[in-house]
Amino acid sequence: MLNATAIILAGGKSSRMGTNKALLPVGGEQNITRLRNRLQLLFPEVLLVTNDPETYQFLQIPITTDRYPGQGPLAGIHAGLDLSSNPYALVIACDMPFISQEIAHYLVEQAEGFDAVVPRIEGQLHPLFAVYRSALVPVIEECLKSDQLRMNDLLEQVKVRYIDEKELENAKLTIGEAFYNMNRPEEYERAQQIAEQE
Repeated sequence: MLNATAIILAGGKSSRMGTNKALLPVGGEQNITRLRNRLQLLFPEVLLVTNDPETYQFLQIPITTDRYPGQGPLAGIHAGLDLSSNPYALVIACDMPFISQEIAHYLVEQAEGFDAVVPRIEGQLHPLFAVYRSALVPVIEECLKSDQLRMNDLLEQVKVRYIDEKELENAKLTIGEAFYNMNRPEEYERAQQIAEQE
């Protein structure tokens, strides 16, 4: 088990999907259940951040809500880190059905001496499949209070270790669909096809 917490963010309004994407079935189980099960194999503590806690009681994991509702993923990360009982936490969005346990493990291993470890795949940052130091809570709180709500507003202020695909390949890690997320119905359809092939 890693000396870290896993935080699942189930915020978002799922407006592009038209239905709650966390509860959509992928590979025979609800996406969020699938995520929890994978994370529990690695992390001694798995938390959920949502502003609809009643919906997710069935997961039987600790649930917290945003202290700054309506302020986007940064508020979710703030709430999750505040509840975390470990020095670092992997933050993962609930719309990523194919997270790689190996990549998650690798990101946590790289965290020592940094405030955040963020993958940069094909030039795109993935701050919602990334590791953050729990001690960042006051820094994030300042961002929220001063209306700096973009993830980059936080990352520009802290010590970040960026990890690109070349580094993951050198570490013999397969990226595959690890960073695939589903926001629209057609992306969900593709997720179901990928799950069938797993």
